[in-house]
Parts: sequence; C-alpha cells; structure tokens
Amino acid sequence: MVEIGEIAPEFTLPSSGGGTITLTALRPKPVVLYFYPKDDTPGCTTEALEFTAEAAAFRSLGAVVLGISKDSIARHEKFIAKHDLDIMLLADESGEVCQAYGTWVEKNMYGRKYFGIQRATFLIGADGRVAHLWPKVKAKGHARQVLDVLSGMNTSPEA
Repeated sequence: MVEIGEIAPEFTLPSSGGGTITLTALRPKPVVLYFYPKDDTPGCTTEALEFTAEAAAFRSLGAVVLGISKDSIARHEKFIAKHDLDIMLLADESGEVCQAYGTWVEKNMYGRKYFGIQRATFLIGADGRVAHLWPKVKAKGHARQVLDVLSGMNTSPEA
C-alpha cells in the first residue's frame, strides 16, 4: 500500500459526469481519494452519502473528493442518481489504479478467499504526496474523520 510521504501514483480515469480526471491536473488542491468495493452496497452507500453531506465543507477547504471502484461509469451514474450524490466517482475497471495504491487485496469471508478492493482513503497534499492514510476504513463516520484531518492541514480555498 502507498505510504504517507510517498508521491501518490499518477492516474487518468473516466469520471462520472463525463470526461476524465488526471491526478496531477488537480494540483495544488488537496485530494481525498477513497477506494470502495462496489456501488450501491450498504457500506459503500453510507460512505458516499457521508462524503456528500460534507461536500460543501470539503470544497470550502479547496479539496476534491474522488471515489474509486472497479464499477463502470454507467453503474456510477445510476448510483449517483439513486442517492443524489455530490461527489465524483472514477471507474477503474482494469484495476490498475487499485493495484498501484495497494487496495486490491485478498479477502476472506466465511472461509472463502477472493480478491477485492480494501476500503481505504488517501489524503493527497498540494505537493502530490500522501499526507494522511486510512488503510482499513469503517464507512460510518469516516468522511468526518477525513474532514477533521484536512481542516488541520495548511489549506486555503484559493488552492
């Protein structure tokens, strides 16, 4: 997994709402990059709704919130419309970005082993380095944790 202080791996991915997002193009804004397993599942919906509830606060700090899963853009658009989400979701259908960040991991549920996305969040600073990392996220209350850390960083709305 990418560690605090490391340069965040570069990527360009298709984005909800059309177009693509390239990580370095967002500099010097802080970026909240959260990886989640699957659209419209209970934990992922909770997390997306909480990031949406705090979206204005993140924007006021100059931050961009991006959710990444292996779901398609079409599936992301349905998820956004169903829950009126106010965040951008990126489609990593190939899993290359999940691999680069170390969030594609072996999981074990009821004795069955499989690979999937580990829920994790990376707070990327203006310099493109990982400033904070949450490696194993519990969805409920997570957006507020990220916002609290971001608020304590040296950020400005003009960034």
